[in-house]
Amino acid sequence: MTRRHATLTTPLGELLVVADGEALVGIYFPGHWHPPASGSIGVEVAAQGDELFTRLGRELAEYLAGQRIAFDLPMAPVGDEFQQAVWGMLRDIPIGTTTSYGELASRLGDRNLARRVGNAVGRNPLSIIVPCHRVVGADGSLTGYAGGLERKRHLLELEGAPVVAQARLF
Repeated sequence: MTRRHATLTTPLGELLVVADGEALVGIYFPGHWHPPASGSIGVEVAAQGDELFTRLGRELAEYLAGQRIAFDLPMAPVGDEFQQAVWGMLRDIPIGTTTSYGELASRLGDRNLARRVGNAVGRNPLSIIVPCHRVVGADGSLTGYAGGLERKRHLLELEGAPVVAQARLF
């Protein structure tokens, strides 16, 4: 099977989903900060006619209804070794909890890598199922999210995680 994409309708908006063979490689929100290049998403297919996209739609619906705490889907996100390490740590953050960029950097052995960790988190191509929304600022505040802070807040509240308001500059 070739690289392909479809649109899934969810309470979070129309998600662009991308697969390569039997694995998911991307889930993108409308207005996503780092969308895929148009030439990299493959052929368009109907989500309901694709077994992997149908399964993703079902698991997302269960998650958003509070009936699922983990996803059981084949994934093959494309990234460098550092990004892969960060994305692996994201998958280990338990539902209902948060961590900070600095904490992830410390787990990698160098707290000074926090900015680089933030960049890797921001480029996570598998939003929601690789839970980058569980990473917050050092003070617990909501910080950048490729799908927007309101979606991040919604996902954290859905999971029962503590949510601290975004710091205001004025």
